[in-house]
Amino acid sequence: MLDFPALGSKEKTINDLCDNLTPADLAAEAHEMIDTVLDLIADCRDEDVIFVPDDPEANDTYAADDSDVNLAWTLGHVIVHLNASSEESAFLAAEMARGVARSGRSRYEIPWQEVTSITQCRDLLEASRRMLLATLDTWPNPPHYEITSSVSYVTGTIDARGRFVLGLGHAFSHLGQIKEIVRQARAARTAA
Repeated sequence: MLDFPALGSKEKTINDLCDNLTPADLAAEAHEMIDTVLDLIADCRDEDVIFVPDDPEANDTYAADDSDVNLAWTLGHVIVHLNASSEESAFLAAEMARGVARSGRSRYEIPWQEVTSITQCRDLLEASRRMLLATLDTWPNPPHYEITSSVSYVTGTIDARGRFVLGLGHAFSHLGQIKEIVRQARAARTAA
Protein backbone atom coordinates (compact mmCIF):
# COMPACT_ATOMS: atom_id res chain seq x y z
CA MET A 1 0.00 0.00 0.00
CA LEU A 2 1.16 3.52 -0.67
CA ASP A 3 2.89 5.35 2.18
CA PHE A 4 -0.15 7.39 3.24
CA PRO A 5 1.19 8.07 6.76
CA ALA A 6 4.10 9.98 5.20
CA LEU A 7 1.59 12.42 3.70
CA GLY A 8 0.23 13.19 7.14
CA SER A 9 3.72 13.95 8.43
CA LYS A 10 4.48 16.25 5.49
CA GLU A 11 7.53 14.13 4.54
CA LYS A 12 6.07 13.69 1.07
CA THR A 13 3.65 15.54 -1.13
CA ILE A 14 0.87 13.81 -3.00
CA ASN A 15 2.88 14.36 -6.19
CA ASP A 16 5.94 12.66 -4.66
CA LEU A 17 3.73 9.70 -3.86
CA CYS A 18 2.15 9.52 -7.33
CA ASP A 19 4.70 10.72 -9.89
CA ASN A 20 5.70 7.27 -11.12
CA LEU A 21 2.35 5.50 -10.76
CA THR A 22 0.63 4.01 -13.78
CA PRO A 23 -3.09 3.27 -14.10
CA ALA A 24 -2.20 -0.38 -13.41
CA ASP A 25 -0.48 0.69 -10.18
CA LEU A 26 -3.57 2.66 -9.20
CA ALA A 27 -5.75 -0.39 -9.87
CA ALA A 28 -3.50 -2.48 -7.61
CA GLU A 29 -3.79 0.17 -4.88
CA ALA A 30 -7.58 0.21 -5.20
CA HIS A 31 -7.67 -3.58 -4.86
CA GLU A 32 -5.43 -3.44 -1.82
CA MET A 33 -7.54 -0.77 -0.11
CA ILE A 34 -10.84 -2.59 -0.66
CA ASP A 35 -9.26 -5.91 0.39
CA THR A 36 -7.91 -4.26 3.56
CA VAL A 37 -11.36 -2.97 4.54
CA LEU A 38 -12.94 -6.34 3.74
CA ASP A 39 -10.34 -8.05 5.95
CA LEU A 40 -11.10 -5.64 8.80
CA ILE A 41 -14.80 -6.49 8.69
CA ALA A 42 -14.40 -10.20 7.85
CA ASP A 43 -15.77 -11.46 11.17
CA CYS A 44 -18.45 -8.81 11.62
CA ARG A 45 -22.13 -9.54 12.02
CA ASP A 46 -25.20 -7.53 11.13
CA GLU A 47 -25.43 -6.05 14.62
CA ASP A 48 -21.88 -4.71 14.25
CA VAL A 49 -22.94 -2.63 11.24
CA ILE A 50 -25.45 -0.57 13.24
CA PHE A 51 -23.53 -0.62 16.53
CA VAL A 52 -22.98 2.95 17.74
CA PRO A 53 -19.45 3.18 19.13
CA ASP A 54 -18.22 5.45 21.86
CA ASP A 55 -16.40 8.20 19.98
CA PRO A 56 -15.82 11.29 22.13
CA GLU A 57 -13.77 12.84 19.30
CA ALA A 58 -16.56 12.60 16.69
CA ASN A 59 -16.56 15.85 14.74
CA ASP A 60 -18.00 15.89 11.23
CA THR A 61 -17.47 19.49 10.14
CA TYR A 62 -19.15 18.70 6.80
CA ALA A 63 -22.35 17.27 8.31
CA ALA A 64 -25.44 18.49 6.46
CA ASP A 65 -27.36 18.74 9.74
CA ASP A 66 -25.86 20.49 12.77
CA SER A 67 -27.25 17.77 15.03
CA ASP A 68 -24.98 15.24 13.25
CA VAL A 69 -21.69 17.10 13.79
CA ASN A 70 -20.76 15.11 16.93
CA LEU A 71 -22.52 11.90 15.90
CA ALA A 72 -20.45 8.75 16.38
CA TRP A 73 -20.34 6.91 13.07
CA THR A 74 -21.51 3.34 12.72
CA LEU A 75 -19.60 0.86 10.59
CA GLY A 76 -22.22 1.25 7.84
CA HIS A 77 -21.75 5.03 7.96
CA VAL A 78 -17.97 4.77 7.59
CA ILE A 79 -18.27 2.30 4.69
CA VAL A 80 -20.66 4.47 2.63
CA HIS A 81 -18.55 7.55 3.36
CA LEU A 82 -15.19 6.10 2.36
CA ASN A 83 -16.75 4.57 -0.77
CA ALA A 84 -18.28 7.90 -1.79
CA SER A 85 -14.98 9.73 -1.27
CA SER A 86 -12.93 7.18 -3.20
CA GLU A 87 -15.45 7.06 -6.04
CA GLU A 88 -15.66 10.84 -6.27
CA SER A 89 -11.87 11.12 -6.59
CA ALA A 90 -11.77 8.32 -9.16
CA PHE A 91 -14.44 9.90 -11.37
CA LEU A 92 -12.78 13.32 -11.21
CA ALA A 93 -9.40 11.71 -11.98
CA ALA A 94 -10.90 10.01 -15.05
CA GLU A 95 -12.04 13.35 -16.40
CA MET A 96 -8.61 14.86 -15.81
CA ALA A 97 -6.85 11.90 -17.43
CA ARG A 98 -9.09 12.37 -20.49
CA GLY A 99 -8.01 16.02 -20.76
CA VAL A 100 -11.08 17.58 -19.16
CA ALA A 101 -10.39 20.43 -16.77
CA ARG A 102 -13.39 20.93 -14.52
CA SER A 103 -14.19 22.01 -11.03
CA GLY A 104 -16.86 20.98 -8.60
CA ARG A 105 -17.96 17.77 -6.99
CA SER A 106 -18.87 14.39 -8.43
CA ARG A 107 -20.24 12.72 -5.33
CA TYR A 108 -23.08 10.49 -4.27
CA GLU A 109 -23.25 8.92 -0.83
CA ILE A 110 -26.10 6.56 -0.08
CA PRO A 111 -27.89 7.29 3.20
CA TRP A 112 -25.91 5.45 5.84
CA GLN A 113 -29.09 4.71 7.79
CA GLU A 114 -30.07 2.30 5.00
CA VAL A 115 -26.99 0.12 5.56
CA THR A 116 -27.95 -2.40 8.24
CA SER A 117 -26.23 -5.66 7.30
CA ILE A 118 -22.69 -6.87 6.85
CA THR A 119 -23.69 -8.28 3.46
CA GLN A 120 -24.65 -4.76 2.37
CA CYS A 121 -21.26 -3.46 3.53
CA ARG A 122 -19.41 -6.14 1.59
CA ASP A 123 -21.57 -5.60 -1.50
CA LEU A 124 -21.01 -1.84 -1.33
CA LEU A 125 -17.25 -2.33 -1.08
CA GLU A 126 -17.26 -4.66 -4.09
CA ALA A 127 -19.40 -2.20 -6.06
CA SER A 128 -16.96 0.55 -5.18
CA ARG A 129 -14.03 -1.62 -6.32
CA ARG A 130 -15.83 -2.20 -9.65
CA MET A 131 -16.41 1.56 -10.10
CA LEU A 132 -12.84 2.53 -9.17
CA LEU A 133 -11.40 0.04 -11.64
CA ALA A 134 -13.90 1.02 -14.34
CA THR A 135 -12.84 4.66 -14.12
CA LEU A 136 -9.22 3.66 -14.73
CA ASP A 137 -10.33 1.84 -17.88
CA THR A 138 -11.52 5.18 -19.28
CA TRP A 139 -8.04 6.71 -19.09
CA PRO A 140 -6.48 7.23 -22.52
CA ASN A 141 -2.96 6.16 -23.35
CA PRO A 142 -1.15 8.35 -22.57
CA PRO A 143 -3.22 10.08 -19.87
CA HIS A 144 -3.31 13.87 -19.81
CA TYR A 145 -1.13 14.43 -16.77
CA GLU A 146 -0.71 18.06 -17.77
CA ILE A 147 -4.27 18.70 -16.56
CA THR A 148 -3.99 19.62 -12.90
CA SER A 149 -6.24 20.98 -10.20
CA SER A 150 -5.98 22.46 -6.76
CA VAL A 151 -7.50 20.97 -3.66
CA SER A 152 -7.80 23.13 -0.55
CA TYR A 153 -6.04 20.67 1.75
CA VAL A 154 -3.19 19.79 -0.64
CA THR A 155 -0.08 21.86 -1.29
CA GLY A 156 0.31 22.71 -4.96
CA THR A 157 -1.64 21.16 -7.80
CA ILE A 158 -2.30 17.50 -8.55
CA ASP A 159 -2.79 15.53 -11.74
CA ALA A 160 -5.16 12.61 -12.36
CA ARG A 161 -2.95 10.21 -10.41
CA GLY A 162 -2.97 12.50 -7.40
CA ARG A 163 -6.72 12.97 -7.61
CA PHE A 164 -7.28 9.19 -7.70
CA VAL A 165 -4.89 8.62 -4.79
CA LEU A 166 -6.60 11.31 -2.68
CA GLY A 167 -9.67 9.07 -2.52
CA LEU A 168 -7.60 6.08 -1.44
CA GLY A 169 -5.81 8.24 1.10
CA HIS A 170 -9.13 9.32 2.52
CA ALA A 171 -10.18 5.67 2.82
CA PHE A 172 -6.85 4.96 4.53
CA SER A 173 -7.61 7.71 7.08
CA HIS A 174 -10.71 5.76 8.15
CA LEU A 175 -9.00 2.37 8.68
CA GLY A 176 -8.25 3.09 12.34
CA GLN A 177 -11.84 4.18 12.86
CA ILE A 178 -13.09 0.92 11.34
CA LYS A 179 -10.74 -1.11 13.56
CA GLU A 180 -12.02 0.69 16.65
CA ILE A 181 -15.69 0.27 15.74
CA VAL A 182 -15.13 -3.45 15.12
CA ARG A 183 -13.23 -3.76 18.43
CA GLN A 184 -15.98 -2.05 20.40
CA ALA A 185 -18.74 -4.01 18.66
CA ARG A 186 -17.02 -7.32 19.44
CA ALA A 187 -16.50 -6.31 23.06
CA ALA A 188 -20.17 -5.41 23.35
CA ARG A 189 -21.18 -8.77 21.88
CA THR A 190 -18.87 -10.63 24.25
CA ALA A 191 -20.19 -8.71 27.26
CA ALA A 192 -23.81 -9.43 26.35
